[in-house]
Amino acid sequence: MTPLVSVLLPAFDAEPTLVPALQSVRRQTEARWECVVVDDGSEDGTPRTAEAAAATDDRFLIVRTPHRGLAAALATGLARCRGRFIARMDADDLMHRERLARQVGALEADASLAAVGCHVRLFPRAQLGRGWRSYERWLNAIDSVERVRAEAFVECPVAHPSLMIRRELLVEFGYRDRGWPEDYDLLLRLLARGHRVGIVARRLLAWRNHPARISLTDARYAPASFTACKAAFLAAHFLAGVEEYDLWGYGATGRTLRRALLAEGKRPAHVVDLHPGRLGQTIHGAAVVVPDEIPRLPRRPLVVSVAGAGPRRQIRDALTAMGLRELDDFVCAA
Repeated sequence: MTPLVSVLLPAFDAEPTLVPALQSVRRQTEARWECVVVDDGSEDGTPRTAEAAAATDDRFLIVRTPHRGLAAALATGLARCRGRFIARMDADDLMHRERLARQVGALEADASLAAVGCHVRLFPRAQLGRGWRSYERWLNAIDSVERVRAEAFVECPVAHPSLMIRRELLVEFGYRDRGWPEDYDLLLRLLARGHRVGIVARRLLAWRNHPARISLTDARYAPASFTACKAAFLAAHFLAGVEEYDLWGYGATGRTLRRALLAEGKRPAHVVDLHPGRLGQTIHGAAVVVPDEIPRLPRRPLVVSVAGAGPRRQIRDALTAMGLRELDDFVCAA
């Protein structure tokens, strides 16, 4: 039987966590799945663990390759996927038993959706610091197509192991290795082409946080790489056709994004800030102004680059009150 969903699961030296990950796939209430496990040249017991699962359930398909990295493993696995929908999964995470059913339901109910994510629960909880808990709250506050699009330049608004996407679209877009996160790159390309990405607002993925996570050890997932990715897409789309923009915020977040956008040929004409030491000054040729001056400035794209969901919400409200429209006149980034 042709599966409805293909679970695409790359694994590299994942022996300690692979058994519970595969068990969470096996217990799904939506049973019309196959799971394509791509062993990316593991040197531990990952191949044996995967083959043992396939020996007892032929819905598991094991593909072994030399170690070439995550993007290559995903491309290899995608070529073997047969389902109408592709559900991403990592070898150290756990699916809620209703994950596949809920996400399939969302995609079947709305043909305009290209893909859906879901909310997550980071674990183990005892090891989560304040920053990770704040990130989890931000991620789980995203609950609609509109919020995915509005938050897309703050951080990746969909945890990639939670993504389910229509197969024909993933085949069309594919995964790229550009030196930055392949999942963020995929999402921004989808949004840039006008595709709608939604969220099933339930915690359907337990997302493991541990020091050996590739997102914490590989330079492609470092903060600087995320910033380079968002700067490239901002320059190519929101800031396309202009050399100058206005920048709200010149803390560490704003300074980092300014440098990344400068590498893309974009420079700020004005910096909007409330820091008393900056008011009336000029920063790299950009005059520092207070927010009240925005309506009197020449109309340029405005990039809001501040840390913290609370401050961004206040700035959004202030700009909306000035008659500016998010994603048309301004965009929030971090």
